[in-house]
Amino acid sequence: NLIAATVGIVASFPIGILLALGRRSDLPLVRLVCVVIIEVFRGVPLIAWLIFSRFVVDLFLPPQVNIPIIIRAFIAMTLFSSAYVAEIVRGGLQGVHSGQLEAGRALGLSPLRLTVLVVLPQALRSTIPAMIGHFISLFKDTSLFSAIAITELLAAARRSSNALEFLGSDAETLLFAALIFWVIAFSMSRWSQRLELRLGVGER
Repeated sequence: NLIAATVGIVASFPIGILLALGRRSDLPLVRLVCVVIIEVFRGVPLIAWLIFSRFVVDLFLPPQVNIPIIIRAFIAMTLFSSAYVAEIVRGGLQGVHSGQLEAGRALGLSPLRLTVLVVLPQALRSTIPAMIGHFISLFKDTSLFSAIAITELLAAARRSSNALEFLGSDAETLLFAALIFWVIAFSMSRWSQRLELRLGVGER
């Protein structure tokens, strides 16, 4: 679960930023491609994409190509998360005051430098609460990997309670798995709060 969540968070963050910027691009083709990617992956549940990666992707691949199931699941989860990150970042971009853009242009900044040095830092700063909330949900969604026969924490807990020596211990194993999920999610939430205080999110 931790590996899957880490891969999804680390990979989807930059992809989501690029999709958000592409959606606001002045180039119609770039904007259309980004909109299609975002809406397609955001409009379908994660479990459907995981099942698609497990059973349908093979139909489109050449017989000699064999991508491990776990890699396909990581890719599906990353693209799904990227669509949500893109919308969160787009909301932050829309919150940047137009005066900031005018000030950057007045200083002679190129569009790329204006975006990297002025727009993105302010946009990402304002999206920290929503972004961390999404990443916590993504971590909890890694339990859906059991739907495609990938053993994760919740599946392992349920499987261990089926052992002869632990029959009837379903509550104990599931509570233990729930405690691990809660500790990690709570730790992410507390780290987010400290980061918000350090960066002064919500202050002018």
